[in-house]
Order: sequence, then structure tokens, then C-alpha cells
Amino acid sequence: MSVWPFGPRGRLGRPGFRRWGQGPGERGEQSGDAAHRGIVDVLEVPERDRFQVITEHDADHIIALDAGLGFERTDQLVMIQIFTQAGRTTEVKQQLFRTIAKQLEPLGIAGEDVFIGIIENGPQDWSFGFGRAQYVEGDLAVPGR
Repeated sequence: MSVWPFGPRGRLGRPGFRRWGQGPGERGEQSGDAAHRGIVDVLEVPERDRFQVITEHDADHIIALDAGLGFERTDQLVMIQIFTQAGRTTEVKQQLFRTIAKQLEPLGIAGEDVFIGIIENGPQDWSFGFGRAQYVEGDLAVPGR
């Protein structure tokens, strides 16, 4: 999920993909696709600017309570971390949260099972390969500048 505004990268974790009756990781890939569609739609990033780590965990290896909000999560939980450069407004982030949750609904993932966190940093914090900081060295345009 870098030549577009603020270059997000994603990490997605879910409990027990294999229990869904599909091949290992297939359900995780579908969840990753849904999250990426939300990022493309809201943040207007190119389709091929996609970097995701999708992991599966046994259900008893994930603890995700409701933070006191009064709802229960199920074994359909998806936890998403989005790493991106700082600069997006609160409104844009809220729209991204809503859009990703909506993209996950057709997979049978209810809103209470969508947990998203955004981690922000700057252009000096990225290397896309070769041990080089491509934004800093000028190989990539710094988004938003």
C-alpha cells in the first residue's frame, strides 16, 4: 500500500484462516484486497502501490477486547495497521476507517470485528530497497511536497 500522497503500507492479522474451508491464506488475501480497495478509494493511491504483510494466528493468540465500548468481537476479527507519512486530516482518516469496514462487509466481517490503527512517520523513515532512503535521496518525489 511511492510516489503518491503519503505512501501507506499495511499489516493485516486475522485468527484461523484455515477454519474457513478455504486454502490457507485465501481469506487473508481477500481481506487484504478489501483493505487495499479502501486505501485506493480514499487516499487515491495507485493500485500497484501495495505493500502488505498478512498473518494468520490461532484465535487464542489474539486478544482484542472492546476498549470499554460495550460490544463483543467474533472469530472474524481483522486487525489492520497502516503505516503512512504524516499529514492526513482526521476527516480523511475517519473516511478511510469507514470505507475499509464497508469493503470487508461482503466477506462476512462485521464492523465490530474491524480494528484499524494508523502509524505515521516522515519521508526519512522509508527505504524501498537497496538500503537507500529513496525519498531523501530524490529517487522518489516526497508526497505532499
